[in-house]
Amino acid sequence: MDNVGIVVEDLDAAIGFFGELGLALVGRGLVEGEWAGRVTGLGDQRVEIAMMRTPDGHGQLELSRFLQPQVVADHRNAPVNALGYLRVMFSVDDLDDTLARLAEHGAQLVGPEVVQYEAAYRLCYIRGPEGILIGLAQELGGAP
Repeated sequence: MDNVGIVVEDLDAAIGFFGELGLALVGRGLVEGEWAGRVTGLGDQRVEIAMMRTPDGHGQLELSRFLQPQVVADHRNAPVNALGYLRVMFSVDDLDDTLARLAEHGAQLVGPEVVQYEAAYRLCYIRGPEGILIGLAQELGGAP
């Protein structure tokens, strides 16, 4: 897999949020023109993108802010059982610390609490900037 794409309205806020999760900004720029629209099927388009690499260097997020054409659908408040792309799950070393840091970027728990799965994981879903759904998992080292 090369990357996962997320469309946002506030690119700077999204970069800050995912940076707090340890992703590094590796490039930011404008993708525009008829050639790009042939890839997406949107025709002539202008999109500001930011590529962010995961700490292990194996994955990337492509954050996109469409300038043209306008965004036509909004799935940010879809429930966790909605069809289609839903969320990205990140592995973290300290879930409580990560939640505290992300709260400064507006993150809120989706469920009422962080849940522990046996002795293996602590898990939660959060909504980040613009309602983006993110999963967080802290491996505890016990066998599931």
